[in-house]
Amino acid sequence: MKKFCSIAALVLAVSLTLAAVSGCGPQKPKLYVYNWIQYIPDDVIMEFEKRFDVKVIYDMFSTNEEMYTKLRVGGGRYDIVVPSGDHVSIMISQGMLQPVNKDLVPNLKHLDPVLTSRVEYDPGMKYSVPYAAGMSGISVNTEHVTGDIDNSWRIFETPEFKGRMTLLDDMREVLGAALRTLGYSVNSKSQAELDQAKELVLKWKEGIVKFDSEAFGKSFAAGEFWVVQGYAENVFLELDDGAKEHAKFFIPKEGGPMYMDNMVILKDARNVELAYKFMNFIHEPEVYAKIMDYLGTPSMNMAAREHMEVTPYYQIEDMANSEFKEDLGEHLEMYNKIWQEIRVGK
Repeated sequence: MKKFCSIAALVLAVSLTLAAVSGCGPQKPKLYVYNWIQYIPDDVIMEFEKRFDVKVIYDMFSTNEEMYTKLRVGGGRYDIVVPSGDHVSIMISQGMLQPVNKDLVPNLKHLDPVLTSRVEYDPGMKYSVPYAAGMSGISVNTEHVTGDIDNSWRIFETPEFKGRMTLLDDMREVLGAALRTLGYSVNSKSQAELDQAKELVLKWKEGIVKFDSEAFGKSFAAGEFWVVQGYAENVFLELDDGAKEHAKFFIPKEGGPMYMDNMVILKDARNVELAYKFMNFIHEPEVYAKIMDYLGTPSMNMAAREHMEVTPYYQIEDMANSEFKEDLGEHLEMYNKIWQEIRVGK
């Protein structure tokens, strides 16, 4: 998922860290968590600390690559890390994770099998506990984009929107969208299928202003762009109530790449017992509802849905034609080459 940075999130990290190393009296047990930027409400962390009388040392990353590189070079010892599915499989293969004792996470019973049955990056979820799932889609400004848009990725081929559209600057997201539009898997390892996807993306490129993974939400809110590929939460965060009336978000009918971010326990975790308490706490229905209300994404915790107060931007059913991104292994270079040709030419 594309997450966004905020001063509040940074303040949370600093305050939690300072609180853990200051003060008088006996030191409380510490849980070291490495999670995505702005991916949990402050009060959820504080509630966990209060209930279990512990301190959470909470660090944040903005990409899987940043997280993975830091761990590989020994940049931090954490108990819990929250990688996406494709990186879970990488970390499993490199012996970086402990197997999950599911008896210590009884709240796993609340997880929706509609989503968990589609997990292939960690069959049986032996090493990971799902945290949140979702996907990018398309936001349109209905003041300018009128009529039947057919809820399709093909909207990027619409001549009248030329110069008012953006695609994510993300290889897997864009190529995955093209592959699904052509009826192929987002994890295709076929050169022929990827060549077709490349040609489709090049066609879309003719109508967009740029590939943008950073400012598309702000640009959409400013009225600069009318059609943007991206994450709903990034767009709607930037809109005032009036502007939201003219914004529509949809998951294309062809489907696309989904993400599943997961809680994992590192092999050299310092406080495994507390890590399991955190995992189980996150999936308490009332707690998980707070997280989903904060993110605006659909809840994979079925019991939590009854406690949610905010309607998600889209539903799990909307992702029926989509697939979780998987590790491409040796085929990653094939994707990199095609993406380079799309971005800057041969």
